Amino acid sequence: MGVPPAIRPGRDGPGRARSAGSVVVVLGVLAAAVAVTAFVVPRTTRGPAKDEPVAAAVVVPAAVATTSHSVVYELLGAHGARDVTYAAAGSALTQHAEVTTPWSAEFTRVGPVGRTEFYSIAARNPGPGDLRCRIVVDGVVVAEKTVAEAGRQFSCAV
Repeated sequence: MGVPPAIRPGRDGPGRARSAGSVVVVLGVLAAAVAVTAFVVPRTTRGPAKDEPVAAAVVVPAAVATTSHSVVYELLGAHGARDVTYAAAGSALTQHAEVTTPWSAEFTRVGPVGRTEFYSIAARNPGPGDLRCRIVVDGVVVAEKTVAEAGRQFSCAV
């Protein structure tokens, strides 16, 4: 036995069954109508809108006036120097295990106008005799020191 077909007297005619294909077509038309309505109807009529992400404000820093300084580190002595460490361009530390004297390092340091700059060189005197360090900024000697003891670590700094 099977399930008897649905019959609508009057509309489908007496004793006439509606085909399954026409039901599928009707459901397809309804689904298409819902999809089109979802895109056509303005967002405000569909309920509250979700918060959209807001782009962060871009802050442009003010221009900073810069200045440059010519810097020379010098080591002078009869027997070289060991463990030489100095603050170079950009305040980066530079090191040498051993150098022959006279020795110098020259660079340009650029920074904001009015900023206090730090200059430093340290070395060990291998001896015997004097070892002298000197820092020259823009042609002016700003620090100078001499050590006579062999094996002694010392520094010039500003």
